[in-house]
Amino acid sequence: MNKDIFKCVQSNIVLLTQAFRKKFVIPDFQSFSSHIDELYESAKNLTEGQVADYIPQLAKFSPDLWAVSLCTVDGQRHTVGDTKVPFCLQSCVKPLKYAIAVHDHGTEYVHRFIGKEPSGLRFNKLFLDEDDKPHNPMVNAGAIVCTSLIKQGASNAEKFDYVMNFLNKMAGNEYVGFSNATFQSERESGDRNFAIGYYLKEKKCFPEGTDMTSILDFYFQLCSIEVTCESASVMAATLANGGFCPITGERVLSPEAVRDTLSLMHSCGMYDFSGQFAFHVGLPAKSGVAGGILLVVPNVMGIMCWSPPLDKLGNSVRGIQFCTDLVSLFNFHNYDNLRHFAKKHDPRREGGDQRVKSVINLLFAAYTGDVSALRRFALSSMDMEQRDYDSRTALHVAAAEGHAEVVRFLLEACKVNPVPRDRWDNTPMEEALHFGHHDVVTILQDYQNKYNPQEAPKKVKETTENNLDGLL
Repeated sequence: MNKDIFKCVQSNIVLLTQAFRKKFVIPDFQSFSSHIDELYESAKNLTEGQVADYIPQLAKFSPDLWAVSLCTVDGQRHTVGDTKVPFCLQSCVKPLKYAIAVHDHGTEYVHRFIGKEPSGLRFNKLFLDEDDKPHNPMVNAGAIVCTSLIKQGASNAEKFDYVMNFLNKMAGNEYVGFSNATFQSERESGDRNFAIGYYLKEKKCFPEGTDMTSILDFYFQLCSIEVTCESASVMAATLANGGFCPITGERVLSPEAVRDTLSLMHSCGMYDFSGQFAFHVGLPAKSGVAGGILLVVPNVMGIMCWSPPLDKLGNSVRGIQFCTDLVSLFNFHNYDNLRHFAKKHDPRREGGDQRVKSVINLLFAAYTGDVSALRRFALSSMDMEQRDYDSRTALHVAAAEGHAEVVRFLLEACKVNPVPRDRWDNTPMEEALHFGHHDVVTILQDYQNKYNPQEAPKKVKETTENNLDGLL
């Protein structure tokens, strides 16, 4: 790197240091991205669902469109599919405008007008809670009232510019547009929302002095804001990052606004599928009838999935499948145990430093004869055949030190390969012979007579847990 290039990058030296030392939130981002591509391809094969047609502009989208974009809290990006095609946020804008309202007015004021509970009803029902308030800001009634709280007293033009400015900041100044054709379609086919508006007005749900018809116009405008998968993933990442945009580093939303928004997305964000989504996926999300799903992995990343075909509850078929598969593969579910969940990957912990610590802990336990520690490692799904820089395994170390119980545990419970060779071409048997540990030699000989290297890999996964149970 010459002097001129260094001048260009010196302002980002901390970022570059993080990159070279693999200190990002997802250390092995290349491997993680390849898993995302596999999940994308798996969901791409789905052909179920219907494109929404009650708004004419939405019906024009091809059912084959499918895109996934993600942005981590430290700005790592990955996109796959039709990620540059603009589409309208529709209901995905609801948590964003709620966040703006809470940022401006605080939680207490906003919830004088809107509840916090899932409604258990369709999102466009004419129904209020026992206090004559909309149940939550993710149903149409709550979203209309929430719209009335933004920039009260200003004209619709000023309000729209204000929200667009907020969304641009959340998206790191990436694409945020407006579809006038969708806005006109919304207004012409919005009889249900007009009915909800008049019902809310009759129940005095709006702040005093609110012009209901003007608010509905503003509501339709916000639903017609356009994004791409790429720009929306940055919005989601801003929510994941506590209100700081990961691209610009600017604070956009207050911590209070982000916390409350994610809480309501978790409980109410997926229409009538919210309970099942919270149970199976366990992450804050918001879907929209244009086919988008805004997904937040708090403190890790934001994801936008987009595919127009919807299921009977109004959620993207491919998007739901992707989210479900994502949490099946990675321990992103809110209630996954981050230390002991054996069947899932944790991309946050798979950096070089973590692997080094893992090898050190494993070999040190073998060196000291600590069977209890080795049992804990095996139960937490650690690779018991890991090697150090000399290609020595825990079995090499235990055999050299004469720890017969450790050798027996590694062979019988963990089913490790009994004949691995280190950089000097030595096996554990040769180590035990060299140091005169004849009891260990006997154990290794007995096991090698029964060991079949072709069958072992197939049987390990099936039998290891049973063997560990027997040795607890």
